[in-house]
Amino acid sequence: MIVRWSAFITMLLFDSNSSRRRLVSGFSLQPSPSRIGGNGSTSQFKTKLEAATALNLGNDSMISTPWSGASNDAVSMADIKDPKVGVLLLNLGGPETGEDVEGFLYNLFADPDIIRLPPLLSPLQSLVALLISKRRAPKSREAYDSIGGGSPILEYTRAQADLMLRSLKDRYGIDAKAYIGMRYWYPFTEEALDKIREDGINALVILPLYPQFSISTSGSSLRVLQEEFAKKSDVYGPQKMFHTVIPSWYDRPGYVKSVANLIQKELDSFTPEEIEEGTSVKQPIPKHILFSAHGVPASYIEAGDPYKAQIEDCVERIKSLLPSEEEGVKVHLSFQSRVGPVEWLRPYTDDVLPSLGEQGVKNLVVVPISFVSEHIETLEEIDIEYRELALESGIANWRRSPALNTDATFIDDMADMVADALNEPSQSITEACVANNVGNLELESVSNEMEINSAGVGGVGFDDDLAGRARRKTLKR
Repeated sequence: MIVRWSAFITMLLFDSNSSRRRLVSGFSLQPSPSRIGGNGSTSQFKTKLEAATALNLGNDSMISTPWSGASNDAVSMADIKDPKVGVLLLNLGGPETGEDVEGFLYNLFADPDIIRLPPLLSPLQSLVALLISKRRAPKSREAYDSIGGGSPILEYTRAQADLMLRSLKDRYGIDAKAYIGMRYWYPFTEEALDKIREDGINALVILPLYPQFSISTSGSSLRVLQEEFAKKSDVYGPQKMFHTVIPSWYDRPGYVKSVANLIQKELDSFTPEEIEEGTSVKQPIPKHILFSAHGVPASYIEAGDPYKAQIEDCVERIKSLLPSEEEGVKVHLSFQSRVGPVEWLRPYTDDVLPSLGEQGVKNLVVVPISFVSEHIETLEEIDIEYRELALESGIANWRRSPALNTDATFIDDMADMVADALNEPSQSITEACVANNVGNLELESVSNEMEINSAGVGGVGFDDDLAGRARRKTLKR
């Protein structure tokens, strides 16, 4: 085991593309602990759940903090005479310029939820993050350059926040302030909490902008909050501030309707000539929809992550609002953005597209189902790489349903979620983490094998062969 991992670390330490080995360096090895974390455990075996995520449900930090459970002294909304409402929107974050890419990747890979090292090697987490970010930055920067040089995710999140507040005020009479907490780039979650404290917020709704819960997205963001709340219980404790979490919202009628409406617009855009082209003896159904969801390692699902089940349920709900197969529309589901050597959720989008081409599909609407705003996975991976693959596979008439962005139905549903959360029984951060990581599940032990669980974020999770093929073909033109 030690020899094996020594070889792995040695491979990362040196640039394999150079004719001679050279140490890759550049970032300080003393990053902020809040974005590095670490695993101090010395056990040789973990449950599958612990192998898939840093959230150890048996850890005292998860279940024994003074604010983690119900308390007779806890503040409720009914107890607050002068509520100062805040809404904390959690999202991934992304580099705004090419210069930000390497730092963003560093924060990403320094997260033990993304790369989990065996306990003996966990002190090397920051070094491994440094090396991987150095090696991946040029390719990732190239991807961001293809969409304008940076991620638009912060711009969209700010617009969503502003419009949500306006809807809250106009439709419910609720004056609130919105805060944005990004996981891997500015503004970080810790910065948002500082502003929340400065503004004297005493009623906080925590809304992860991930419709479906996964331990790699919502779970990771909530873990940061968990740590910050534990460190500052005198500020965020249940006697000081009411808070409630909306852990997932894929099944809300407003969200489902907004996605279905955007898809229907794309379905309606096919011309009579395209519909005729897409109808044949081989393929009698003229229109097809491919929901492309962000992938996660299969080990997450085996460990109890609800993500896959929520994606499938979500697709069925949206499907019920769209034309049926008898009405000329067939629905498919796939998963994108895989990276690393481990098995991810199947079927893969880059496998499904050629298969649809072989089946004679000509008219296709691709839907980025797990994304609420445009960013690298929609604008580069889907719009450039997958579109290229679809055309190569004979899918002549490509459509892509936009992400929700500032869709009016979606914005109003965000406001509805906040209003509902303030009037319903609260769910604490700990309760949301435990419930969605299936804490009562019986899990068999597994050996400490590292998984690169990058969840394909930030332009580092697309299939390298697919990306390379698309770019090589572009260069030949």
